[in-house]
Amino acid sequence: MSFHELLLSPLAYAPPAHVLEDLSDAEAVRRIEGAPHSVAEIVAHLVFWQEWFLSRARGVSAPMVGAAAGWPPAPAGSWNEMRERFLSGAREGVSLGSRAERAAQRLAPAIEFPPLSHYTVTDALTHVAIHNAHHLGQVVVLRQLLGRWPPPSGSWTW
Repeated sequence: MSFHELLLSPLAYAPPAHVLEDLSDAEAVRRIEGAPHSVAEIVAHLVFWQEWFLSRARGVSAPMVGAAAGWPPAPAGSWNEMRERFLSGAREGVSLGSRAERAAQRLAPAIEFPPLSHYTVTDALTHVAIHNAHHLGQVVVLRQLLGRWPPPSGSWTW
């Protein structure tokens, strides 16, 4: 499986660009009763961790942060910018993963968190893809509750 399929064009669920398309700023920040996060808060979380793992894959030393820091507040009034930042990071992940000689290398410096300390670039990008898939599923449910599913580009609806 390619990183393009994992990060941008999965076969098992709607592509991230479709999941996140055609929401207004107001819809993206709206909190649904009983849901712990808005769409914008989830995407801010995705952007945070995706960028963190991408920097580590580029060889930048960035300390692991606590769970709360990984949920930054969603910037007000910039939904489309945040959406594009997320998708741009996914495209960068595809680019990093397509360099076979680099993809197999261990992250250097290694991640200081023991369960991830052995990660290669491929491991880091796969981690991002799985994390993104989990939270994009939450976004689908929120869109369903908002009455904004399926997106204009279409999707599986079952």
